[in-house]
Amino acid sequence: MRRKNREIKDRGEIDTILHRGTVMRIALAEDNLPFLVPVFYCYDGQALYFHSAPAGTKIEMLKRNNRVCFEVSIEQGVIEDEKACDFEARHKTVIGLGQANFVTLEKEKIAALDGIVARFTDQHFTYPQANLDRTAVIRIDIESMKGKQYGFA
Repeated sequence: MRRKNREIKDRGEIDTILHRGTVMRIALAEDNLPFLVPVFYCYDGQALYFHSAPAGTKIEMLKRNNRVCFEVSIEQGVIEDEKACDFEARHKTVIGLGQANFVTLEKEKIAALDGIVARFTDQHFTYPQANLDRTAVIRIDIESMKGKQYGFA
C-alpha cells in the first residue's frame, strides 16, 4: 500500500467494516474482459456469501474462472478542499482476493440466505424448496484482504 498511514492493519477493524457494509462489489475477469457487479452479502468471519439467479453473466464467468476480487466500503462523505484535485473521500474500505465456490449443501445455503436477510430485517423466513432450487449461493473463500481508511481520527 502506497500510503501506509491509511492502511488498516487490525483484523478486528477489517471484520467490522465487512459486517457493517451492505453492498459488496465483485470483480470477475475472463479473456481480457473485466466484469464488476454489486451484490448483497453476508460475512461469517471467514468467508463471504452472496446469492444469485442460477444463470447469467456473473454465473457463467464464475464457472469458467472462480478467482475474484471483492470490495466493501463504508462511505462517510466527501472532505472538501480549496483545490479541486485535493478533495478526498472519507471512507473505510476492504479489498480482497478469493475463490468463489458454489454452495451445494442445503444447510449452508439456508444459513447464508438467513445471514443476508438478517442484515436488512429482524424478520425470519422459510424458503420454499422451489426457491432454494432456483437460487445459487456462492461462498467466497478469502485468500487475502487489506483495509484502508481516510478522514477518521
